[in-house]
Amino acid sequence: MSTTADTLVLEKESSVDARATRPVKINWGAFFKVIIGISLGYLAFRVYMQKYAFSVGLDSFEPEFAIYWMRLFYAQIVVAALTLIGVVVYLWQTRERSPTTVTAEVELSRYFKWITWLAAYTLVVFITGALGAESDAAWHQVVIRDTDFTPTHIELFYFCIPALIITGVGSFLYAKTRLPMHNDKVFVALGVAIGGPILIMPNVGYNEWGHTFFYAEEVFNASIHWGFSGLGLALLGLGGVIVHIVHRTTQLIDVVSARA
Repeated sequence: MSTTADTLVLEKESSVDARATRPVKINWGAFFKVIIGISLGYLAFRVYMQKYAFSVGLDSFEPEFAIYWMRLFYAQIVVAALTLIGVVVYLWQTRERSPTTVTAEVELSRYFKWITWLAAYTLVVFITGALGAESDAAWHQVVIRDTDFTPTHIELFYFCIPALIITGVGSFLYAKTRLPMHNDKVFVALGVAIGGPILIMPNVGYNEWGHTFFYAEEVFNASIHWGFSGLGLALLGLGGVIVHIVHRTTQLIDVVSARA
């Protein structure tokens, strides 16, 4: 039976040690649903900002701000916390109990699922840095800084960054709990690529403190911004992740093709 990367027939994963033999195809639909879902979620937030940022978002002490922005802030915190806990608990509870028994077919299917996790993380990082952070900087150039709660802060710090943490932690845990090669060791390139952007959070706190006390103006090359650039460069670790995926999936495809 001839196969391709798009129509590769794999064994269905089972929650028990014995693998089910019913063949399934790689679900590329899930990949595009995740990417489109993330894009639409950010687009919806951007439309909301377009409508309410300047009309009721200029003064955090106004009653309207509490209605249109603080309620959104509290909802985001709750949803993000519950989602992160759910992802961690689910991935750990459903982890692979017998890594040595994982077949090449099952491992290959899991690599494609891992690619979905990594693509989601990469997209969220792009949105956070290229769109969220730049819109926040532009806001401070125009509106100036009032408090830590501005529309762009609620978007960047409490919407984009939690999404970055969720997809990053999910990507790391998926590799640790599903892929035999990473079950008993840490993939350094992946740890760097995910850990760097997540560690931007402490720099965010330092940044806000600095702007409150001694950097009122939003100067892009201010020293309190250097951490963003340095930690952002950790994303170069994704290059090592890509090399690993290509190398390992090529090996697995050869094995599966030889069995077909």
